[in-house]
Amino acid sequence: MSATALPATGVRPVDWQPCSDRSLERDDPLAGTSGFGERWFLVEVESSWGRHALAQSRLDPALAHTLVKRIERAGMRPLAIRRPAVRADIRRRQDVWRWAVVDSRQGNEAVAWGAVDNPEALVEVPLDGSTGTPSGEPIICVCTHGRHDQCCAVKGRAALAPIAAAFPSLTWECSHLGGDRFAATMMIFPHALHFGRVTPDAAVAIVDSYLSGTIDAGHFRGRASQPNVVQAAEAYARAALGDDRLDAIRPLDHGTQRGGEHGGPGAWTVNFAYQDSTVAVELHETRSAPLLSTCTATVPVSVRQFALDAVRR
Repeated sequence: MSATALPATGVRPVDWQPCSDRSLERDDPLAGTSGFGERWFLVEVESSWGRHALAQSRLDPALAHTLVKRIERAGMRPLAIRRPAVRADIRRRQDVWRWAVVDSRQGNEAVAWGAVDNPEALVEVPLDGSTGTPSGEPIICVCTHGRHDQCCAVKGRAALAPIAAAFPSLTWECSHLGGDRFAATMMIFPHALHFGRVTPDAAVAIVDSYLSGTIDAGHFRGRASQPNVVQAAEAYARAALGDDRLDAIRPLDHGTQRGGEHGGPGAWTVNFAYQDSTVAVELHETRSAPLLSTCTATVPVSVRQFALDAVRR
């Protein structure tokens, strides 16, 4: 048994550490690790959340199942949200159910907010962005989904506090974003910029960077609207160009497989438009040493990573 794996009894070994501490110790790379999502449906649910946030909340489980299936069939990702700093045992009776449709596709970013007066009406909300009130304000979502992973609760809430204090009208707790080992994790909509290892000291600066039109590269996991290989290639391109402006580079493709030393199914060239030129990033897939990716994981597995071969302008 791995020294970090849980034995069959479920008793943690003496050297057990939270998954995000282990990840930081290993220096797991952040770039290219955001889960994919081009369009999102956010639902305000002011209650405690179980491991499955919408299905294990104050929503009727059957209704939640129908809602999630409808969202996913539309090619969208569901996300539960709630305002910060309200204890589960004193959350108010929910008479208004706010929702947001978010388009995160680069160049088409948009947010539309709406509300219904009963949860059953959520399944009737059009998901194509044709209704709701357009908003030019960002939505800052910090994962505090403790029933999914303890790191999200502990580190998520610590990172959430200074952001909520600085940007109270923009900030929300949210359900699982993916990547427990990178807690605290944060997504900024509508661009769906995914950040990891967000510490209380860095949290406000990351948001300030976004509001000024730049990306904090030190915590950036990727733009969720792009495939993982494009996310990683963008990080390499930005580092090579020394350009952190939000839309300074735009992908021209989703990566093409290439030959050569690292040719084959795990090697790509991704092309970006940059100023008056094209930047080509060549990279290939690698696998990590076996690791425990969550606090509850018991079997170490290898995860996908990306190594840079070249940046050509």
